Amino acid sequence: MALLPTDAIVLQSFPYGDTSRIVRLLTRGAGVQSAIAKGAARPRSRYSTLEPFAEGVAALYIRDSRDLQTLGGFDLTRSRQDLGRDLVRFGSASLVAELVIRTGSEQPQPELFDAVAAGLDRLVAADRDAVETAALAAVWHVIATLGFAPELDACIACGAVVDAAAAASFDYGAGGVRCTSCAAGLPGRLLPPHARAALAGFNRGHAVHAPVTEGHWRLLTRYLEHHILEGSPLRSLQFLVTSLHAG
Repeated sequence: MALLPTDAIVLQSFPYGDTSRIVRLLTRGAGVQSAIAKGAARPRSRYSTLEPFAEGVAALYIRDSRDLQTLGGFDLTRSRQDLGRDLVRFGSASLVAELVIRTGSEQPQPELFDAVAAGLDRLVAADRDAVETAALAAVWHVIATLGFAPELDACIACGAVVDAAAAASFDYGAGGVRCTSCAAGLPGRLLPPHARAALAGFNRGHAVHAPVTEGHWRLLTRYLEHHILEGSPLRSLQFLVTSLHAG
């Protein structure tokens, strides 16, 4: 059993027995890990900071033959408690966490760690009217970091550059835009240039201005269904979209 000290973000935390907790962590040095924090549910536990989205330095006892590791310590560096101050902020952070749990591996992914940390910090700092675009940027940046970014500049079929000032057909199944010739007679969603530019910004982690966000959430939902989720939806995404656009 090896001791690994590593930067970690708490993605999920839930009770285990009467006195312990199970945590899902995104770590810089060992990817996504599940660990037991023994005694975390006791009064005055040293693990009182193990709340969702908290960041710190975790001491993990790693055994390759086990799916559940042992947490030996967690030194808090960022609590991110402000993510709980409104439903959209908390729901957006939960979406980022659920996506990482579903797609992450136990291999070191420092770029993914940095993308998630930056996205959560952006959600904390965002003004109330900018939380949705901060959420879209956080999620799309994670998708891009995982290697699933859509092609937005060149036709997914023939490779021709698509005019940035023109609308383009977005093919969910193919994973990007098609030029006018290749889009003829095929299903797809027409993306106006401002929406395509916003999506490109989201992929880079930039919370660019998007006056209408409902279409972006629909596009995100369908894209995830085609390329990542394999027919099993993200509950946090369903909840968030329903909450945002109810009525």
